[in-house]
Amino acid sequence: MSHRKNQEGEMSDTPTELTGIQDRAKEFISSKNPLQRGFNCKVALVNSEDIPMIWEDVIPLLEPSQNYQRELSIQDFFDCLMEGEMQLWIAVENKEIIACMISQFATYPQKRVLRIIFISGDGMDRWIENFPMVENFALMNGCTFLEVWGRKAWVKILKEWDWECKYHIITKDLTARMH
Repeated sequence: MSHRKNQEGEMSDTPTELTGIQDRAKEFISSKNPLQRGFNCKVALVNSEDIPMIWEDVIPLLEPSQNYQRELSIQDFFDCLMEGEMQLWIAVENKEIIACMISQFATYPQKRVLRIIFISGDGMDRWIENFPMVENFALMNGCTFLEVWGRKAWVKILKEWDWECKYHIITKDLTARMH
């Protein structure tokens, strides 16, 4: 694993310190201080220490993922968020969480990306305009690309926001052959 210097110049390789969330972004991106507002909607990156306080409100938004995505359970999401390996974004309207997104950093040999693992909820027209906030967060953390893991419908939606589909991931379930 490569080491990176944190803000104080010390070498570190913990997931939270590698992403720089605690040092660079935490001071101005938090659930208490949202960066941008939609029409009536606030969008925020939630600090890991705040996740347990809102988790019960997020679970119903994550449940649809279990119908089509089997790589990560809801508990896996929680564990990764608490360890700082992933980030939780929420859209709040009238004090209610109406949507959530989970992202994570991925480092390839040639580039670093902010990967959006999951998006769910209502009122996309009210919160998607805040996506430049996510782009800024990615750039602040040394990413040169965004990538989305999602269903085919996202290709059409994101095309309007200057995204392009580079390739598809095609899977085959082999569990039936294991018996």
